Amino acid sequence: MVVLAVTWMAKAGRENETAGLFSKLTLESRREPGCLMYQVHRHRTEPRRFFVYEQYQDDAALEAHRTASYFLQYVKKELPKVADRVEGHLYEPTS
Repeated sequence: MVVLAVTWMAKAGRENETAGLFSKLTLESRREPGCLMYQVHRHRTEPRRFFVYEQYQDDAALEAHRTASYFLQYVKKELPKVADRVEGHLYEPTS
C-alpha cells in the first residue's frame, strides 16, 4: 500500500471553488480500482486549509491516478488557479 498526504491552501476568497474541485476529484478518484481511500478534510479553524489523505494499492495505482484525465484537469489545470499546494508526502506501512 502507498499513502499520499497532501495539504492545499485555498487562495483568499476561493475556498468554495477549491472545495468544489475537491468534491469532483473525490468522486472520480474513489472509482479507481487501485484507490483504497480518498478523503479530503477541511481544517476546522482555517477554512482555507485542505488536507487530502489517499491510499492506493501500489505504486502503479498511484501512477494511474496521477495520469487520469480528471486528475490532469482538476489538479494540474484548475486547482492551481484557486489554491496552492503546500506540501505532499508519500508513506508506506512499516509492517
